Amino acid sequence: MNPLGKKLFIVLLFIIACLLPFLSNNYWLDVATLALFYVVLAQGLNVVVGFAGLLDLGYAAFFAVGAYTTGILMTVYQWSFWLTLPVSMALAAVVGVIIGAPTLRLRSDYLAIVTLGFGEIIRILAINLSITGSASGIYGIPRPSIGPYVLAGQMDFYYLILIIAVLAVLAVKRLGTSRIGRAWMYIREDEDAAEAMGINRIKMKLLAYSIGAVIGSLAGSVFAVKMSAIAPLSFSFTQSIMILLAVVLGGLGSIPGVVLGAVLVIALPELLRSVEDWRYLIFGAALVAMMLFRPQGLWPARYESAKDSKQGGIVASSEGGDGDVQLDSEKCNA
Repeated sequence: MNPLGKKLFIVLLFIIACLLPFLSNNYWLDVATLALFYVVLAQGLNVVVGFAGLLDLGYAAFFAVGAYTTGILMTVYQWSFWLTLPVSMALAAVVGVIIGAPTLRLRSDYLAIVTLGFGEIIRILAINLSITGSASGIYGIPRPSIGPYVLAGQMDFYYLILIIAVLAVLAVKRLGTSRIGRAWMYIREDEDAAEAMGINRIKMKLLAYSIGAVIGSLAGSVFAVKMSAIAPLSFSFTQSIMILLAVVLGGLGSIPGVVLGAVLVIALPELLRSVEDWRYLIFGAALVAMMLFRPQGLWPARYESAKDSKQGGIVASSEGGDGDVQLDSEKCNA
């Protein structure tokens, strides 16, 4: 698809997303809203796993940090929802650094186990601390308002999370095409070589955790006011796996692929409700088949290499939204 076709396709998708509340009933609107939550969460995890290559099995912890920060500030201290957003983002960034610091020297399975443990620590703290409402959670979270208008209906929260999803996609796309994004990708491909090239491995890893945590906390804050009640059960290990599944299903490092994966993870089980007793078996079999026959994901980040005859360089372009990297062979010694 040429650049003009891509732009027209994106505009068409955005128009359909804007008109969806008028084309569906309340049930499917709620499903679409949940899918948008997963789009935001999956984009945040895509920064950590897809760009930087840091396997995270406890990503729901950042989702919980955003939700509980907003819930506590609005119920205990009567803050406005909009004022809680920067606080939840800042706190999530700090938690991201705290979680990322002990994992700087870990890789593969060891990294996954440590992040899983941190995710469970956050959930257990939410169960046992009195300020988080213990196992019962926090109830009666007020609805946000814009001036005199109170956001209370399904359509209100659909458009709110749609705006956040669009901003998250644009931010992650911009990061992927920046020098920071290329540094993450170098670390993902070969950490030792990246460090030898002068990339600050520690700084880049902590930055990936922090940015991923900030994006996840935004979804958590909106989730808290939409549901008006939160409990530790909503931030379990299963949630982390579902978010990771969306990233892997769509394609690691692929921004449109992750959007597609998040939508399918939510929509497919709902479309299979007509076969209630078999839907999760069919869903699981489809995932196994996809991993066997298309392990790179449904919409992978593609890299093409071509010789630049004029400059004598190698151009690597990413069709999945990861940006363009140009290496001038005249400036490099093989």
